[in-house]
Amino acid sequence: MPPGSPEQDAATRIGGYFGRTLVVDASDGSARAISLPETVLRAYVGGAGLGAWLLHHLAPAGADPLEPGSPLAFVFSPLVGTPLTTSAKFAVVAKSPLTGMLTDALASSQFAIAGKLTGHDAIVITGRARDLSVLLVDGDGARLTDAGHLAGRTAAQAEEQLRADLGRGWRIAAIGPAGERGVRYATISHDGRHAGRGGLGAVLGAKNIKAVAVHAGAGKVPAADPQAVLAAARDLRARSFGPATAKYRELGTLANLLAFNAISALPTRNFQAASFEGAEHLAEHEHGQEEPSAGIEGIGGAGGSSPRNVLRRVARSGCASCTIGCEHIYRVGGGRKTRVEYENVFALGPMCGVSDPAGVLAASAVCDDLGIDTISAGGTIAWAMECAQRGLIDAPWLRFGDPGALLRALTEIGERRTPLGILLGNGSKAASQAVGGGSAAFALHVKGLEMPGYEPRTLHAMALGLAVNARGADHNRSGAYEADLSGDLDRLAGGDAHVAAAIETEDRAAVMDSMILCKFLRGVFEEPWPEWAALLAAVTGWDVTGAELREAARRIVLAKRAFNAREGWQPADDWLPDRLLTEPLTLPSGREARLTAARLRSMIAAYYKARGLDELGYPGPASDPDPHLPAPQRLCGRGQAQRPGRDPRGPLVDTPGRAGGYWAYGHYCPGKRGDGNAHHR
Repeated sequence: MPPGSPEQDAATRIGGYFGRTLVVDASDGSARAISLPETVLRAYVGGAGLGAWLLHHLAPAGADPLEPGSPLAFVFSPLVGTPLTTSAKFAVVAKSPLTGMLTDALASSQFAIAGKLTGHDAIVITGRARDLSVLLVDGDGARLTDAGHLAGRTAAQAEEQLRADLGRGWRIAAIGPAGERGVRYATISHDGRHAGRGGLGAVLGAKNIKAVAVHAGAGKVPAADPQAVLAAARDLRARSFGPATAKYRELGTLANLLAFNAISALPTRNFQAASFEGAEHLAEHEHGQEEPSAGIEGIGGAGGSSPRNVLRRVARSGCASCTIGCEHIYRVGGGRKTRVEYENVFALGPMCGVSDPAGVLAASAVCDDLGIDTISAGGTIAWAMECAQRGLIDAPWLRFGDPGALLRALTEIGERRTPLGILLGNGSKAASQAVGGGSAAFALHVKGLEMPGYEPRTLHAMALGLAVNARGADHNRSGAYEADLSGDLDRLAGGDAHVAAAIETEDRAAVMDSMILCKFLRGVFEEPWPEWAALLAAVTGWDVTGAELREAARRIVLAKRAFNAREGWQPADDWLPDRLLTEPLTLPSGREARLTAARLRSMIAAYYKARGLDELGYPGPASDPDPHLPAPQRLCGRGQAQRPGRDPRGPLVDTPGRAGGYWAYGHYCPGKRGDGNAHHR
């Protein structure tokens, strides 16, 4: 529907929205606006939720994530542009080249505000440009410009050059060399921050787009009740300075390193252990104790020596429109700086057995320069280190604990010139399938997405959250570890209470990722659902309630699962790596930490039942079809998309040649459910 039509005008009367998405075809630079009806906006809110809806409608079923027809969406939210703290966030949504399933990554910067003020609630890119290009979007529309001079540059260098070329007011999201070269966990970066997980940078690179530059052109997005929004912003700002966010302000997320190490929840050496003897050394700079690094090639001055105070913290910063200020920035050496967070230190430190702080920070800086996800990079390299240890790959230099080996592996991944670099650039799942030799058993991923820094054997609610999440092994879409660490549950004995906690945290994440609010703010809300509803009501003018938001959360979670089912998700994908189910841990107390396959299977079955899914994890009788989504569709058999010709939940017993089969979420399967011959047993 073109802008300016009566339906579009009705949509724009909703506070917080423009009511339209811009879809750009990079093949020829053409663009069109499509409408976002109020019913859809209210059902999916924005951000990750609206992104899932857009992918259902715009992504061809079964398309390779890196082919031109696969869309990539920058999706904004109704709160962007308001004075509400932490609201300057956006979601990037696409089918992941790492997992083959839906991925959404959130990030914070002025890009969110400028992007929204181009006059769109989302910007979707399809096609492939003939030459490396920059996509420019402002109030006048979209156009492509040449980016040949930016080829091979880091995202930060590209952003700096484009700001000089374009002038004031332009905000840029760019890919680094890894995105151009198709590393399947490449990131999209902006203002030094990253839409990190799932390989979104590779998707943008496959479209031959080096960067997207946006410029505000629509003034402000009106709020339904500006005074109520302002009052809520003042209240939220005051609460954001309270004890619920003190850890993030004062120490940053790196504080988790010692805390998780103390309770045997810190994955070490590719999850061969759950505590790391070098954790305190890695965290020393957190307490102001600084010392020179052992010589590492590429770090420090001549002869490999590093200057004193190489780990000095030089700044604390925050995202756009944020009052928390959780970012802790350290000097790497040679005048360079990098942000320090728990996940990048975990993945490049304990996961790879590296205890040298300078080596870990240097590796993090290399990831920034290349534009790759630190979690997937560290997880894949840790798998490769174990393969080398077992003699499965010919790389004797690739050893646990060697920071020089870590840096070399990262460089090879980013350059994609060596067989090892190409192998590891595809992620641990694909790499383990190529190497074989039983290496899949210790490839630590879920659905192809490498594991974050949470040990499932000692955090059973989190184990479930990681197994069933639509994005894969992800701590941001399921914060079930909060329940494990609350003291209210036995974190070593998963059961019904752990299932309920996993569902609750998954639902809360779905709404926060769609409104969008930073999860570091979650602790300031005493009654989250009605408080979030009040914020949304003030902005939009809807009479939304906490109960309605809970339904929206459930809808968003199931929409992501439905997309994955359409793209070939199998019940076996909701599972954890073999190592976590066959190798128990012995805790310092002497207690054994064991997560059995039977316990995990029981929790997954309870999760499916509570979600209204059938016994295989597909939407079942208790899960009504979502009227906002296209008819159920899933790849079946030889890869052809099939739609139901009759009731998608009833048995098909009267069609010639197909007696005895059954429907499984929109497609017909021969045989019986769970039959060994069924393709999705």
